[in-house]
Formats: sequence, C-alpha cells, structure tokens
Amino acid sequence: MLPAFSVLLALSLHVFPPTFAAPVVISGYAPVPATCPSTPLVRTASGISSSEAAYIAARKPVASAALGNWLKKVDSSFQTSNLPTVALTTSGGGLRSLLTGAGVIQALDSRDSNVGTSGLYQGLTYEAGLSGGGWLLSSLAGNNYPTVSSLQTNLWTAAFANSLAVPNGPGAPAALAQISLDITAKSAAGFQPTLVDAYGRLLSYQLLYGPDGGVSDDLSTVATLSSFTSYSVPFPIITALNVQTASGACTPPDNAVIFEFSPYEFGSFDTGVNAFTQTKYLGTSLSNGQPTKPTCEVNYDNLGFILGTSSDVFNEFCTAFPAIASSPGLLATLAGLVNQTHALTFMDEYALYPNPFYQYAHSSLVSAQKNLTLVDGGESHQNNPIFPFLQPSRAIDVMLVNDNSADTSANFPDGSELYQTYQQAQLAGLTRMPVIPPSSVFISKGYNIRPTFFGCNDNSKITIIFLPNHNYTFPSGQSTAKLQYSPSETDGMIKNGVQVATYGGNATFPECLGCAIVKKTGGALPTKCAKCFADFCYN
Repeated sequence: MLPAFSVLLALSLHVFPPTFAAPVVISGYAPVPATCPSTPLVRTASGISSSEAAYIAARKPVASAALGNWLKKVDSSFQTSNLPTVALTTSGGGLRSLLTGAGVIQALDSRDSNVGTSGLYQGLTYEAGLSGGGWLLSSLAGNNYPTVSSLQTNLWTAAFANSLAVPNGPGAPAALAQISLDITAKSAAGFQPTLVDAYGRLLSYQLLYGPDGGVSDDLSTVATLSSFTSYSVPFPIITALNVQTASGACTPPDNAVIFEFSPYEFGSFDTGVNAFTQTKYLGTSLSNGQPTKPTCEVNYDNLGFILGTSSDVFNEFCTAFPAIASSPGLLATLAGLVNQTHALTFMDEYALYPNPFYQYAHSSLVSAQKNLTLVDGGESHQNNPIFPFLQPSRAIDVMLVNDNSADTSANFPDGSELYQTYQQAQLAGLTRMPVIPPSSVFISKGYNIRPTFFGCNDNSKITIIFLPNHNYTFPSGQSTAKLQYSPSETDGMIKNGVQVATYGGNATFPECLGCAIVKKTGGALPTKCAKCFADFCYN
C-alpha cells in the first residue's frame, strides 16, 4: 500500500511540463474490437475457472517434483510423497517491497542463488502480489519469468536510478510523447483514460521490456509465454480494491471487495460480486453477462494499466480537480496527459473498468454500476494479498507471506496487516486462515523482525510462513515515497531481501522451513523438527 500524500509529495519534486512533442509511433495501448468468444464471458464464482484448474493440474506435479528435490537437498530424511500446495505472496510498499520481494524470490530460485532455500521457488504452485508486490510479479510474469539477477542488471538498475517522471532515461521526451499518444488513442477508442492510465504507462517503462514500455504486454498474453505454457512457474494473481464512489466514498472500507486479476480471469469471490469475467475481454460492454454490441474488446487488460490499478493511491486525495492538476511535478505531467482528452474530474483519481457485472444478478453490490472504480490493493489495511489463497477451491496448504509494509515510523511491518486479514477472514467465513495475534504480540515476541510459522498444529488451517522485512544487511526500511534508488541501493535492498528469506543466513532455517511444509502431509518428520516448531511456531 502506498501512503498517497507522502508519495505524491515526493513525486511532485520532479518537474516536467504537461505538454509534449508530436507522437513518434503508432500506439498499441488502445482497446480494439474483436470477435467475441464462444464461451460465456461471465460466470458465477462457484470455484476456480476451468482454465485455472487445468493449469494447476499440470503445474502441481511439476511443482511437487521440484519441492521434493528441494526437501531432499535440505534433509534426505524428509518424506516427499503427497506434498502440499505452496503459495507465495508479496505485499505492497512501492519499490521497497519490489526490491525486498525480489531478494526473497532470488533466495528461493535455484536458477539465481545457491543458499539453503534455493529451489523452493520452483516448488510454488501460486504467487500473488499487490501494489509494489504487484509491480514485482508483473515484471516477472510480463517478461516471461527471467531471474531477478537478469532484471536487476538489464532493466531495474538503470530504471530505478531515474525518476518515475523520466521514462527511458535520456529518451524521456520521446517516451513521454509516445505515452501522450497512448492516452489519446484510448480516449479515441471510446474509453475514458484517468491518472492511472498515465501512471501505469510510466511504471511500465521501469518494469517491462519492449517498445513503449512493453505496451503490447497484456495480462492475458502471459498465458501464451513459454514459461507459462510449460507449467514451469506459479500461477500469478494481482489484487485491487473496489470503492463505492456512487455512495460518496473516496477510499475502500476494511471489508472492501477484493478483486483478482489473473491471466485467465478478473473478478471476486467476495459476497456482492461473486463472479468472474475473462481477462482478455475486459473493456467489453456487458449486461447480465451478455455483450451489448456485435463485437467484444481486447487490449483493455494492458499489464501496465493493471499494475497501476493495484497501486493507485490518487483516490486518497479525495478532492475534485483542478486542485490536483495545479500541483507541480509528476502530478502535473499525469494531469496534462489526461487533460488532453477531457476535463479532469474526481473520477480521474480511480482506475476505471467497464463493469463486466453490470445487471448481473449474482453481483448485487456492483450490478447497478456502469464502471468499476478500483484502487490500491492494500488500502483496506490488508497489505498482503492473502484472500485469494483462502478460497477453498484453491486448496492452499502452505503460504509464504513476505510482508514489506510500512506499519511503523521506521517503515517496517508490525503484524497489523496480517491481523487485519485474520479478522476480515473470520467475518467472511474463510476458515482456512490460521489464528493471528494482534501487533502488540508481534512486537513483544519479536515476530515482526524474524520468520514465524502460524497454523503449524492445525491441519484444517493454512500454515503461514511469515517473512517480514528486516534490516539484516542494509537499511531496508525505506520510505514508500522513495521512488529513486541508486544502483548500490537497488543492489543492497535485493541482497537484504535474500537475508529476509533465509533468516539472515541462519544455517538451520531451511530445514525448519522444510519441517513446516512436510508437517502438512501428516507423515513422519525428522526428530530435529521438534526444535524447529518450538523456535518458530506460534502456539
């Protein structure tokens, strides 16, 4: 989650004029008409989609084999039959979370590290991110899952050394001109762009390869990439929140509807929506699940727009224009990009999606809305994207939760985000969430600065492996408002993330991690697991 006012204050330090030179190439950003699919565009949320189920059925044996290989590497006495389903989440927190989360993944990735946890990433079945964690997941998935080292060397180091307002470094004027064209093209196609469109385009230049900041990268096209079609990567999910702007709300409540984006579907299991639509056809005009026009729309699921949606904090201004438009710096740039298409309004603070659940009987909370207004996935004080993995149909057994929230004045997590998710899960009847104590217990017991296992002794619950950001080797409590990192800072943050995943390089931690995973099988455990549980398990 990005604290809006501090972030936007930081962004305002970078001044660019809100008008740009003539565009240089044709835009690929605008949605375009396409033939509608033969399959239904909307379904009720009775479980995961058939496409996701098919992917998981093919992914699970691959993941289990890799998980078994890692377990045997850690301790040859681990039994490796009937292994659990393991997921990873990366919290919000801007570049602080992206870089720390990148280090965590590097520590888990056998292609990219040689530490005790290396190989566990290959054993994951699912992965989720929101806001800064969504940036990380988008950069991995949109680029066909390269290693963190590769992204650091070939993309991130140079990109993060520049201001967000300077896309493509020295090529910024041409890039800004192209982004201007992108925004205009979306408007010309009949869709109102907002600040989130411009914001997502700028972020894409930092996170995606390809011309115009990976403009051709749609979330649905991730399903066509070789890493995905070979079932060699965990299934990705990005989250965002709904705001009921029609009722006068500016920000989401604690029980806000949590929307999921995946390569196959967009929607929510939450009561009030309880439906999903095909991601590829986001932007299609629908009523009661049926197209209202002869054609459907594609390209609305631009990956930059989605990662911008998951990190949209402009709504926290909660004010009408022109107050924002008159602010200096990046805000003026964003406003100028959008203002060329229409007079700015309060709605320009939100990510707008034509509502696929308009007039859909199963979606009573949003069925009257022509548009969905979505914002940062962590604004409901659930800064870890856990809810998708509490759904019974996904049958997650173990979840690694990398929390990089800025709950404290020093910009570190204190467990409050996890506790909030526990409380909301209880209210929603999601019984797989283990018991989580309040932040006071985290702080008094030191759970906020080291790994802790929740749900160890209850097979009816998911075991949560809590991996909080902590400054092991680098001052990793950087402000969410910090959107420029020098090469040495980028490197230091990623290396510290490796320490987060390995408990500061603790020699026994990988085996204890293995103990927590294998315990979910109900099988025999090495005798040394008893000490691991005494050291790391809550209750």
